[in-house]
Amino acid sequence: MSNTEPVVLGIESSCDETGVGIVRGNKLLANAVSSSMDEHVRFGGVIPEIAARAHLEAFVPTLQSALDTAELTLDDIDAIAVTSGPGLAGALMVGVSAAKALALATGKPLYGINHLVAHVGVGVLEGTVLPPTFGALLVSGGHTEILKVTSLTNDVQLLGSTIDDAAGEAYDKTARLLGLGYPGGPAIDKAAKDGDRKAFRFPRGLSLPKFVGSAENPGKHRNNFSFSGLKTAVARCVEHFEANGEEIPVADIAASFQEAVVDVITSKAVRAMQEQGLKTLLLGGGVAANTRLRELLAARCASAGIALVVPPFSLCTDNGGMVAALGAQLVADGVSPSGLEFATDSSQPVTNIVLNSRS
Repeated sequence: MSNTEPVVLGIESSCDETGVGIVRGNKLLANAVSSSMDEHVRFGGVIPEIAARAHLEAFVPTLQSALDTAELTLDDIDAIAVTSGPGLAGALMVGVSAAKALALATGKPLYGINHLVAHVGVGVLEGTVLPPTFGALLVSGGHTEILKVTSLTNDVQLLGSTIDDAAGEAYDKTARLLGLGYPGGPAIDKAAKDGDRKAFRFPRGLSLPKFVGSAENPGKHRNNFSFSGLKTAVARCVEHFEANGEEIPVADIAASFQEAVVDVITSKAVRAMQEQGLKTLLLGGGVAANTRLRELLAARCASAGIALVVPPFSLCTDNGGMVAALGAQLVADGVSPSGLEFATDSSQPVTNIVLNSRS
């Protein structure tokens, strides 16, 4: 391995994006992504078998694209990092199998890393300086979580998460109810711009005193989220207008739904930061592109004296650059590679940052 900053190749295949990124130290050299989103649209959601086949077809061209952009060859790579979980089992297997083949052929050390922590690790790229301990809010199609990060490479604590639907999943289901298509996040965000966010008072899940308790005596779900009841409330609302033969106020429902989601997410995240004494919050995940989420979170962080860090949108969605970024941190900190014997873990907990050969 070179004595200069490590050059790490990152491979991401946890869902419907095939991503290959290359990072030197904390500098992003390449970030090639091939999405199979268009193949899932007619089904209204990601079909695991289709995603896995798409990864097989896209991997080699995406790898070559990343190497060409970085003007490197595999000989120039110091280590390989790959998403080992969480994610879709079949999709993860494609990426991990490809990474193991590359590691075996080149003799490069291999790290099987956590997809969620990689979403946080991307925050160190391009000169961004994060404090030793900070918070992270991850909002995506499969995950909604609040984290406390003491060390990207060995200490990530889960403060709260969704107990049912993730925020992005709730967006997809609500968009389907409103006839807005898939993916739901961008569609609802666009429709909401013409709506009244106060038109309907939809429920804020797990926000009642019996769930949240107090700072001194926190309830079981103080930092947790639930969006299944919200989705049901939207469905009942739509049914009401349909039963009365009235036109469905799509924009108002979209805006009110979105406000319910971002209100509870931002209020719980900011409160958790205050109670943990954290002064920096990183926002990650695909739903980080949502305009109202960014707006309200920025306002509430500013009011609470919390610095908000939001990576560029291209690095918020699933990509290989974020995997390479975390891999480079692991290499720099002297963390042992995973070897070739580890298995994928579709439910890998966020506290398990990197797998070892016995995982």
